[in-house]
Amino acid sequence: MTQQKIVLTPEQLEEFGKELDAIREAVIADLGERDADYIRGVIKAQRTLEVGGRALLFAGILPPAWLAGTAMLGLAKIIDNMEIGHNVMHGQYDWMRDPALSGQDFEWDTAAPADHWRHTHNFQHHTYTNIVGMDRDIGYGILRMSKDQPWEPYFLGNPLYAFLLMVLFQYGVALHELETERIRAGEIGFADKRQVLREIWAKTRRQTLKDYVAFPLLAGPFAPFVFAGNLTANLMRNVWAYTIIFCGHFPEGTQEFSVEETRNETRGGWYFRQILGSANLTGGKLFHLLSGNLSFQVEHHLFPDLPAHRYAEIAPQVQDICRRYGIPYNSGPLHKQFATVVRKIVRLALPDRPARAEAPQKAEVVAA
Repeated sequence: MTQQKIVLTPEQLEEFGKELDAIREAVIADLGERDADYIRGVIKAQRTLEVGGRALLFAGILPPAWLAGTAMLGLAKIIDNMEIGHNVMHGQYDWMRDPALSGQDFEWDTAAPADHWRHTHNFQHHTYTNIVGMDRDIGYGILRMSKDQPWEPYFLGNPLYAFLLMVLFQYGVALHELETERIRAGEIGFADKRQVLREIWAKTRRQTLKDYVAFPLLAGPFAPFVFAGNLTANLMRNVWAYTIIFCGHFPEGTQEFSVEETRNETRGGWYFRQILGSANLTGGKLFHLLSGNLSFQVEHHLFPDLPAHRYAEIAPQVQDICRRYGIPYNSGPLHKQFATVVRKIVRLALPDRPARAEAPQKAEVVAA
């Protein structure tokens, strides 16, 4: 089905940007105690789940205790990464002046060094969202997720690489700063990334010792149950984070852009690209919490430094603006969005078919 071009004059694009700026300014003016209470409450709940989960795993010889402990620890790791770590590192709570919630200093419970994430994600991805060749989150240097990425035989393994990235997601993210695609292309060598490798190894070693050596040893004869519980909890977190992130960036209807398309981009044009390159997920409050409110990926890409729990409040305003300007607002349930992601991964594993006249066109701003 051919997508209709979106025709916005430069004046309309400027007004579009101003309306979105107004939403952001209104939220910033309203930040206060309820936002501070929210994040502190989430941190308290996360710590309770982690302590309770690890305690139950020490009694893991009893199947109900092992299942409950593993589930609690998995949920604690999900919340730590999604609603706390990711959002705090975006600077969403810097206004509180709480050293424990400083976006530049926060470290999370995952193999990826926080400083690396702040560069590849906070800067590169959120600045150059879905610009092929500049946004390295497109495929994470491993997958082909856009037709603008030239096909090569390596990509026949797309489905396998995607599965491995899903189950090993924390390690895939940890290796992101290594720029493996440039190493594969011969542009740089491992020697050029010596310091990066040291930092990745230091963080990965620390996480491995904590989950797979220290805590199991503390359990004495029940060490195998703690080891298996930690392994399963990390797998839960990896699969969940991968699913949410990929459903927010790569389902049917999201678009990628060339460098040429984004030259001389205005503030309104940047907002426009964020919306077309993102997708939301529908669900209830618990679902949004466990997703780190990245189920509102459109709002997150528009306003990455606003407390994520506010996205649900402003989403109707963003939808209304998109409706009035004729801009598509991509949203759907998790299972449907993920199904289209899987189809894209499989389809892009194969060489591109010859272009046909009825092929979908990109939505784009056309100066009228």
